[in-house]
Amino acid sequence: MTMNSIISFGSLVVILILICYCQQLDAQLQEGFYQSSCPLAELIIKDEVRRAFFSDSGIAAGLIRMHFHDCFVRGCDGSVLIDSTPSNKAEKEAIANNPSLRGFQVIDNAKTRLENLCPGVISCADILAFAARDSVEISGGLGYDVPAGRRDGRISLDTEASANLPSSRANVNLLIQAFAKKGLTREEMVTLSGAHTIGRSHCASFSHRLYNFSTSGQDPTLDQIYASQLMQQCPQGNTNPSLVVPMDPPSPTVFDTSYYSGLLANRGLLQSDQTLLTDAATAIEVIGNARNAFLWKQKFAAAMVNMGSIGVLTGNAGEIRVNCRVINN
Repeated sequence: MTMNSIISFGSLVVILILICYCQQLDAQLQEGFYQSSCPLAELIIKDEVRRAFFSDSGIAAGLIRMHFHDCFVRGCDGSVLIDSTPSNKAEKEAIANNPSLRGFQVIDNAKTRLENLCPGVISCADILAFAARDSVEISGGLGYDVPAGRRDGRISLDTEASANLPSSRANVNLLIQAFAKKGLTREEMVTLSGAHTIGRSHCASFSHRLYNFSTSGQDPTLDQIYASQLMQQCPQGNTNPSLVVPMDPPSPTVFDTSYYSGLLANRGLLQSDQTLLTDAATAIEVIGNARNAFLWKQKFAAAMVNMGSIGVLTGNAGEIRVNCRVINN
C-alpha cells in the first residue's frame, strides 16, 4: 500500500468516525431543546394541561398513560395520536387503547397554539412527553426536566399496539420481559406501575378476577371485601363499555404511594398490579416504595425520562406534524 493510499484510507476512517459521531449527536435528546426556537413552548403545554385538569382531574392519568402507550409502540414518536383512515387502522383503535385512552384534545389544543406561535417547530411526540410530565407534577408528583428533540412518526398500526402493550392480565415475568424489550429494568417496571395510583379502569379489564378467574370463580389474591365492592360496581354480565372504577380508591387523583399500600393489602385492581407481589425481588420494591413516598417519586421521574427516550426519531428522521392526528402530505 502506497503512502498516498494510507493517507486516503486514514482520511476515510476519520470522515466515517465524524459521520457516526454526528449521527450520535442527532440521536440525543436535549433539555431546553426549544429554548431558542420556541421559548414559550413548555409554558403553553403546561397551561393546556392545567386547564384540562381543573375541568377533569382524571385527565392527568390519561396523558401519562398515553405517553406510555406511545413509547411502547414504535418508540416515543407520537404515533398513538394519529387517527385511523379508510385504508389504515391506527394504534388508538387497538383494544388496549380504545376506549380507554383520553386526553387527545389537550394535545390538539396545545398543538394549535404552538403552530400559531412557532409553526413547524414543536413535534407532537414532544408535546405528549411534556404533557405527561406536567400531569405527574399537577397530581402531586415531582417535576422533572424533559429532554426533547423527538420527531413524529408516520406509521400507526393497531396490530403493533396489541403486540407491544402489556396486558392487564400479564404475570410478573411477562411484565419484566415486556419492559426489558424496551430497555427498562425490573425496578423501573415496578416504579412506573405506580402510575396506577391515579386514574380509572374499565370493568372489562379486571372483571375476570371477580367471576371467572378459576374453578373457584374469584381470584384468591383479591381481598374479599374489596372484591365485593367491585362486584357491586361491575355487575356480572354488564356490557356497558363506559363503566369504570378508580384504580386507587383511597386517593384516585393524588400521586402518592397508596397504590403500593393497596397491593400489600391484596387490593391491586388489575391482575398485572397484584402480580408484583408474586416475585421476591419485585415484592421488595413494592414494600420499599410503599414506605418511602419521596424516593418513589424521585425514581418515577427518572424512569419517565428513560422511558421517554425509547426509540425516538431525531435529526432528519420522521417529521414535525402540523396536525397531531394526521401525517403530513
